[in-house]
Amino acid sequence: MMAMALVASATAFAGDSDALKAIKKTKTYADAAQLVKTSQLANDEERAEAYNKLVDLAMEKVGKETGTIAQNQAAAQLGTGKEEAYDTLGLGDAICNAIAAAIECNKYDQLPNAKGKIKPQYNEKNAQRIWAVRTHLVNIGQEEARKNNNANVLKYWGSFLDSDADPLFAAQDHESEKGYIGQVAFFAGRYAFEAKQMERADKYFDIAMKDPEMKKDALTFKLYAAASNLKSKEDSLKYIDQLKTLYNNDPENDVLLDKLFTMYDGMKDKAAQTALLDNHLAKYPNSFAALANKGMMAIADNNAEEGANWLRKAAVASPENPVIQTYLGTCLSVQAGQTDDAAKRKALYQEAVQALDKAKQLDPNKQQANWGYNRYQAYYGLYGADDPKTKDAELDTK
Repeated sequence: MMAMALVASATAFAGDSDALKAIKKTKTYADAAQLVKTSQLANDEERAEAYNKLVDLAMEKVGKETGTIAQNQAAAQLGTGKEEAYDTLGLGDAICNAIAAAIECNKYDQLPNAKGKIKPQYNEKNAQRIWAVRTHLVNIGQEEARKNNNANVLKYWGSFLDSDADPLFAAQDHESEKGYIGQVAFFAGRYAFEAKQMERADKYFDIAMKDPEMKKDALTFKLYAAASNLKSKEDSLKYIDQLKTLYNNDPENDVLLDKLFTMYDGMKDKAAQTALLDNHLAKYPNSFAALANKGMMAIADNNAEEGANWLRKAAVASPENPVIQTYLGTCLSVQAGQTDDAAKRKALYQEAVQALDKAKQLDPNKQQANWGYNRYQAYYGLYGADDPKTKDAELDTK
C-alpha cells in the first residue's frame, strides 16, 4: 500500500514531461509546432501549455511587426524619420497561427484537471492579446485582394471570420466590428465560392446577412451559389429545404418566395407551387412576386383571362416593371382576340395598348422586355393594319 502511494505521489509531482520540456525550449513557432504535432504529451494540462507556447511564439512575431507599424505611424505624424519596411504577410500568418493555437489551447484549458476541477489558465490573456491585433487580418486581406492573391484573401479574411464566434472570444467587444464585418463576410463568401469551397461560402454569406446593409446582396449571392452547385435531384431537394427555412424565417421576402417557386417549377411540382402562392397571398395579398407568378402560371396553362387578372394586380404592386406590363398587354391582346363581343374586344385592346405603351416607356431599348411585336399586334387589333399608329408601332418590331 505504501509503495503504491509513493508511486502515485511521484506521478502527481513528476513535473513536465520530456516532450513538454522540449517544446518549451523552442525558439521558433515552426519548431514548436512540429514538436506539438509529433509529441506524446502527458495530459490535457500539458497540451494546453504546449499550445499556449505556440501562441507566445506567434505573438512574438506579431509584436515585432506591429511595433514597426506603430513606429512608422509615429514617424509619419511627427515627420521625424523614414518609415521602416515590415513583414505584412508574416504578420498575417502569425495572427492566424496565434488564433488557431489559442483556440486549441482553450479547448484543453477548459477540461477538468486531475482533481476534476476546471481552472483555465490561458483563455483570458490569449483572448485579449489576440483580439487587439485581429483586425490587421482585414487590412492585410484587402491588400492581397488588390494584388489578386485570392488564396491569401480567403486565408486572412477566413481566419478573421471563423474566429469571431469562437467561445474563446465571447467576452470581447464584438460591437466594434459591426461597421465592417458584414462587408468582409460578403466578399469572403464570394472568394470562397470562386474557390469552390461551398460550405465556407454559405457560412460567410450567413454572417453577412446579419448586417442590414449587406443582407440583400448576401442573400442573392447565397442563393446563386447554392443553385449553381445542384447536380442531382437530391441536391435540388436539399436546396428546396434550405429555401423553405430561409423563407419561413423571412416570409415577406419576395426574392425567397420567387426562388422557391422556381425550384418547384423545375421539379414539376405544380401543387407545391400553387399551395406556396395561395398561402402567401392569404397573408400578403399585395406581394408582387406571388401575384406575378400566379399570372405566369395562368399563362403557362394558356389561360389569358386569368393571367391578365393576376398581372393587373402585379402591375399595381410594381407599376414600374416593364416585364409585367409586357406580359399583361400580351394577355389582354390574346383575350381580345378570343372574344366575339366587339365592345369588350375594343376595351381589351385599349387596355393592352396602354400596358404595352407603358412597357415601351419604361424600357425603350428592350433591355428587360421585348415588347415590340406584342405592342404592334395590340395596335393592329385596335386600329387596323393601315392606321398610321399601327405602322409606327410596326417600326419597333425591327
